[in-house]
Amino acid sequence: MQTKVKTADEIIAMRESGHMLATVLEYLKANIKPGMTTQDMDDLAVAETKRLGGEPGFLGYQGFPRSLCISINDEVVHGIPSKERVIKDGDLVSLDYGVRYKGMVTDAARSVIVGTPKQRRHIELIERTAKSLDAGIAAVHDRVRTGDIGSSVEGYLKKFHYGIVRDLVGHGVGHHLHEDPNIPNTGRADTGPWLDAGMTIAIEPMVTLGTERVYVADDGWTIITADHSWAAHFEDTVLITKDGAEILTRL
Repeated sequence: MQTKVKTADEIIAMRESGHMLATVLEYLKANIKPGMTTQDMDDLAVAETKRLGGEPGFLGYQGFPRSLCISINDEVVHGIPSKERVIKDGDLVSLDYGVRYKGMVTDAARSVIVGTPKQRRHIELIERTAKSLDAGIAAVHDRVRTGDIGSSVEGYLKKFHYGIVRDLVGHGVGHHLHEDPNIPNTGRADTGPWLDAGMTIAIEPMVTLGTERVYVADDGWTIITADHSWAAHFEDTVLITKDGAEILTRL
């Protein structure tokens, strides 16, 4: 489905959904600790979402069995929470979550290091992936093209010689979790579909310390780097405005 210009009421609902989502992600970041399981984190996310008055946006989407995508170290995205998967000190954990409210959905992700970092480059990867998201958002305005956003993300990251995952992209969002068009994290300026003020999109760079190549694990969901290098993932849902972007999923 092609993303549409949202009505005033839909934008209000997405602002409220986005605020809930940002609150949940901050709650997860504050409470994640070594020794917890990934299912513990899913349980926290669901309980906090319900307390705020929203619904988890991922549960059951295309058959996804849980509410939180939680991916560790060489897992890029779509990790499935499990009672058997224990989070260890120094793990790089990516938390990807969605909230549905009044029929509208928002989508966002954050990466964190749990406990004590193992290497300085893990901290740098997280910091630079977050800044690449900011670079992509800074390119947004009425009649921006998708290539302008991807070019801005890639342009920021290029000097670090990271892997930028090309097989996974951002997307339109709002009425559905994934709407057209795709929003790549690489590309050339002045190419790709135009986007109009009033549309809502999710920009989400996924960046690795090694290769850009990935594969799908045996569970059919978890995406892993081909060389098992560690990865970070940041995402925000933004409303395109006449002269910029309103970030809906930050406090």
